[in-house]
Amino acid sequence: MMPKGFIMDRISGEKRKDTPKEAVRQRIAWALLREDGISFDDMASDFPVTIDGRRRKIDIAIFHEGKPHTEQNISRVVVCRPEPAIGRTVVRIRDHQQADKDLVELKEIMTGIDGCRYGLWTNGLDFFFLEKRATRFEVDFDPISYWPTAGDSQGTPETASRAVMRRADEAMLRTAFRRCHNFIHGNEGMPKDAAFWQFLYLIFCKIHDERSPRDARQFWIGAKEQFEPQGQKAVRRRILTLFEEVKQRYQSVFRGNEEITLSDRALAFMVSELSRYDLLRTDVDVKGAAYQEIVGTNLRGDRGQYFTPRGVTKLAVEMLAPKETERVLDPACGTGGFLTATLAYMLHKFRDEQKSNDTTEEFNEVTQRLSDYAQKYVFGADFDPFLIKASQMHMVMSGDGRGHLYNINSLEFPEGHLGDVRRAVQECNLGTMDIVITNPPFGSDIPIDDPVILRQYELAQRWERLDDGTFRSTGDYHGRVAPEVLFIERCVRWLKRDGGRMGIVLPNGILGNPAAEYIRAWILRNTWVLASIDLPVEVFIVDANVNILTSLLFLKRKTDEEIMAEARGGQVEYPIFMAVAEKVGFDRRGNPLYKRNPDGTDIVTVNTVTERMVRKGKEIVHTFTRPEREVDNDLPIIAREYRAFLEREARNYAHLRGL
Repeated sequence: MMPKGFIMDRISGEKRKDTPKEAVRQRIAWALLREDGISFDDMASDFPVTIDGRRRKIDIAIFHEGKPHTEQNISRVVVCRPEPAIGRTVVRIRDHQQADKDLVELKEIMTGIDGCRYGLWTNGLDFFFLEKRATRFEVDFDPISYWPTAGDSQGTPETASRAVMRRADEAMLRTAFRRCHNFIHGNEGMPKDAAFWQFLYLIFCKIHDERSPRDARQFWIGAKEQFEPQGQKAVRRRILTLFEEVKQRYQSVFRGNEEITLSDRALAFMVSELSRYDLLRTDVDVKGAAYQEIVGTNLRGDRGQYFTPRGVTKLAVEMLAPKETERVLDPACGTGGFLTATLAYMLHKFRDEQKSNDTTEEFNEVTQRLSDYAQKYVFGADFDPFLIKASQMHMVMSGDGRGHLYNINSLEFPEGHLGDVRRAVQECNLGTMDIVITNPPFGSDIPIDDPVILRQYELAQRWERLDDGTFRSTGDYHGRVAPEVLFIERCVRWLKRDGGRMGIVLPNGILGNPAAEYIRAWILRNTWVLASIDLPVEVFIVDANVNILTSLLFLKRKTDEEIMAEARGGQVEYPIFMAVAEKVGFDRRGNPLYKRNPDGTDIVTVNTVTERMVRKGKEIVHTFTRPEREVDNDLPIIAREYRAFLEREARNYAHLRGL
């Protein structure tokens, strides 16, 4: 049990008071293990030392590998401070000189411990690394971009090799992405949109560079290049050369006239933040979370568009359970959240089938399999060219899966004037998709009123209720219709008739308002309703900053024969999976929620965790057990219960078989 107001120390396994500073310490300790390969056994929290005759406690002391925890064996120290309460506000990123007063304590500790070579001061957003230079007569400190991984020494070009690149921890990669965006927007003064694209150009460069042979890589930075004008210029030369290669490699994404306009200082800062990470080997979910950190500040909801929270995209994909040979489409793909969630689902599936350690050969095999799947079976469309480009970049970051992405108006399709219409008709016409999954723009304030579009839709017609409870079209059309209503019909029409299924995010009014009864009648006539999941308001408040109640509706298109049979004999009764998600792992402010016992204490389970890291070409494995609090999240439970529902009911209902 964990009393309220306490958290578990990852290093010692003991409970500590839950304070803002402690939250930073625990995040850093986890990153030291997962990214730097430093075992918890070689760390200590609040380690007491004597500095100039005064007793002090080091927030995190790191000892030489496998050595006793004594002051003489300390090799690195970390000073933690509470994270500033700024939310998602863009702030200027300080340099070492501007943070000089904050670094006094760190320098005093490093000076007083002879064997300590490296130090870090952090408040969870600012990170200042120092390397100590000691002679007989003085001690001095050099700012460095990052310190070495466990067992490595500080290098220059060697920092680019796979031997020391780290698989990213989610919290740290989100912070790195946020720091990069903040530096461009806050320090360089670029508008947010421009900062967003400059950041994505560098992500493209990073991904492309990781696929190059080690001796040909250019996305690296020497330990001190970031802080020297000549070093900054050297970084710029490497990156500009790399960006020209990227534009040639991804001509479907780039026009060729794009430029990296960052200053030498900003470019060096961003390369120092990103070069340490092995993005190809980092889990798709982790990269998706970090990408959302940036996109969420740039994607506005002024046209009914909202970034779909990752918990929702993951739940929808798990419930639809795409197969490797099934075509998946998001007709309002935005930045590609559902598409990359599909890639993450397939990647986990491929790895589970492999049932072995992630060697280089196996990694390459799975990566190629995922890329082939994405380029053959994943489709996305959006009216906004900005979002299509962002989605393309998200797909590449998630596994070189550029997929088939189209700048079209999905509600106007297969008509329309946008440039990708003809290609989309050839590659993903109506009636050709196994799975459609989407969060369409919705709202009465952005209605569709173009008569050319409205006349494509039965749901744009006026319907009247008959005495027997059914509905009949009057043949007249509404003058304006909310886009989500039309998207329901469009998604159904995009599905194959022999088993095509879909998941769509809808405002709750469609499923409950009396005025929308004709919509529900149309759905029941044309589809099998598989499931309906009520989502709590927290889902969109935290990730999209919009207060709206939504549901996930899952449907399977009926065949013509099934529709005709019901027209003759009446609608068939069948079970529908229904669930209400009350908790999604966080509250309205984004603070994590944990499961609790009746007495209010947190439920704690002891987990065995295995972390692998490649060091100098060899795999290093860390296995440890630690008590962990259980996140209170209904969504994974709902996904499991839905699969159990299908297994149980498919014996009696043919339309549920094979799902």
